[in-house]
Amino acid sequence: MKLDFDAMSLTEIIRLQTQLSQVLTRRFEKPLALGFTDIVGSTAYFARFGDKAGRALQQLHHDLLGESIHGFGGRIVDVAGDGAFTCFPDVEKAVSGLVTFLERASQENGTRSRDHQLVVRLGVHAGPVLTDGVIVSGDSVNLCARIASTAEPGELRLSAAALRESPPGMRVRAWPVPPVVVRGHAEALVLFRFDWRDEHRLPGSVVLRETGDTFVLPRQDIISFGRLRGEEGTRANDVVLALQDKQLEQLVSRFHFELRRKPEGYVLRPVSRQPTEVDGQMVAPDQEAPIRPGSVVRLSKAVTLEFKARPEASLGNASPTIEPKSS
Repeated sequence: MKLDFDAMSLTEIIRLQTQLSQVLTRRFEKPLALGFTDIVGSTAYFARFGDKAGRALQQLHHDLLGESIHGFGGRIVDVAGDGAFTCFPDVEKAVSGLVTFLERASQENGTRSRDHQLVVRLGVHAGPVLTDGVIVSGDSVNLCARIASTAEPGELRLSAAALRESPPGMRVRAWPVPPVVVRGHAEALVLFRFDWRDEHRLPGSVVLRETGDTFVLPRQDIISFGRLRGEEGTRANDVVLALQDKQLEQLVSRFHFELRRKPEGYVLRPVSRQPTEVDGQMVAPDQEAPIRPGSVVRLSKAVTLEFKARPEASLGNASPTIEPKSS
């Protein structure tokens, strides 16, 4: 039967609209766990290294993601250049699949130079969507994208709804972050950072004893230290070691050392021939030394760095204040 919309009254159209909405809900609405991933700094990467390198980094992201989530019932619904939208049967599979992706990306980064690292931010949400098994749409999708956009580089954030749907073993690895206001939502979102790196073994900050300055370490696989700042819009070191005594500062190399993330934690690798000492032992440029909370590093026998644990790591595991899903 062909409907003549132009002949229908306002009441008839409203009734039809209600009926169609009910049919859509009955046939196509389904609860899913949703994930968004986004490559950090891709615009600057394209500008610096060109389209070929930028497209290769995007392809690496898509390939690692698709391979990682397949075994957890996940699939890539859509890709849009820098990012990807994924869906899963439940939150446990979503988090497990995305953590597998992060771990594989971290392993890949171990073979790549610092300038060519794959760094991503991620978000997970759980909620109703409209889906025919291929297309996935709805407000929950938009919200998940907003959640991912609030994450720091290398960070996986969960919505409160996703956390409620998580098993207890995952909930104790989630830490609340300050409420965030995003476009399309009047009230601030309650979000949680998932500790996928087991960060109690990792330092979270470093103190430059000569100045008292404290630097929060970025959550990434390679962190560089030295006195060189960025030049002409490009970054140099992640931690710039600047001292008031410029003669003393000159003893620090422009690029002095790197922290590199490995399965067992961070290791220090000198990139300068200037002396580098870790916990009283000299480390040659072709050597590595483990760095843990409490480690002390001396540069050129003049500058001292002390690595500290992240504040939350000292608290031990503690469940965030949120009620789990009802059974």
